[in-house]
Amino acid sequence: MSDNTFKIAVLPGDGIGPEVVAESIKILDAIGEAFQYSFRYRYALMGADAIYKTGSPLPDETLAICRESDAVLFGAIGDPAFDNNPDAKVRPEQGLLKLRKELGLFANIRPLKTYASLIEKSPLKKEIIEGTDIQIFRELVSGIYFGEKFTEENAAYAYDVCRYSREDILPITHMAFKEAQKRRKKLTLIDKANVLDTSRLWRKIVQEIAAEYPDVQLDYMFVDNAAMQLILNPKQFDVILTENMFGDIISDEASVIGGSIGLLPSASVGKENALFEPIHGSYPQAKGKGIANPIASILSTAMMLDYLQLDQAADKLRESVEHAIENRYVTVDLNAEQPSSTAEAGSFIADYIKYSEKSYYNFENVKIGKSTIV
Repeated sequence: MSDNTFKIAVLPGDGIGPEVVAESIKILDAIGEAFQYSFRYRYALMGADAIYKTGSPLPDETLAICRESDAVLFGAIGDPAFDNNPDAKVRPEQGLLKLRKELGLFANIRPLKTYASLIEKSPLKKEIIEGTDIQIFRELVSGIYFGEKFTEENAAYAYDVCRYSREDILPITHMAFKEAQKRRKKLTLIDKANVLDTSRLWRKIVQEIAAEYPDVQLDYMFVDNAAMQLILNPKQFDVILTENMFGDIISDEASVIGGSIGLLPSASVGKENALFEPIHGSYPQAKGKGIANPIASILSTAMMLDYLQLDQAADKLRESVEHAIENRYVTVDLNAEQPSSTAEAGSFIADYIKYSEKSYYNFENVKIGKSTIV
């Protein structure tokens, strides 16, 4: 591969995954045209779609394609047929968990920021959320999701083991501290150290590592209090570091701050591989209706461009997303009065990447809600 050519594994997944990923591909094609890059896509099965077609939520071929790629672009995972069946032995989510483990994706990074033009969409008061800018670092390949599991044959009891080692905690902790150094120099460790031995291990190791980053203020917060503080005063947080399950819950709670879970991207990174996905689920109720918000997937694509060190392209993509939001060229969750479809929102962003103010879209008409193409 040349310096301007990149191999991208594309896993559309379940529910609205294929629809939002299609818009991310549209965006990458626009980036390629505008910046003279070439993205080569290899599509693969994952999740419920893979189970229906192969019997496995993560076929060997999919794993091989991901390993051979420069980055992985993923849609969504989950299907009501499995969610509503507690006896199902094979589940879509098993594919994602295995992929994270096999690729060594130890850190999940979820940025959260508010957009001035969307403040009113949040159920929280403007003065509480305005200016919120948080980066959440969630450990991704250990903890209770990967511990030993057991259900007694007669369903009398079950257990899930939460296990952590120093080796699990070190890499993501260093990553979070380094990110805090680039930002407001504050890191909050979220845990349950008053109850859990694993949380006490996290505190001990994070305290040790903190000595290497004397310019970063470290504080601690129990997860139940953190869940409350995210709603009462989210602006107090800069970088959040936490274990797997707490990170899953806290980051989804934080999505309400911005007004729509359809805005939030994520990156899952390891030493040699990286996967990029929106944090929303498969949202099967919206499948095929053209109402899914593609922005989270598109911003995940921006994080992928960061990872590939295509900084100028990533900046242009984020500028184009903000332009779409400011002009209210967005889906129904953000503009119920005159919504754009999933494809229309993606096309608007892609067009701005290529043409900016010379875009085919007449922005004056967009601003007054006519969304006219001239």
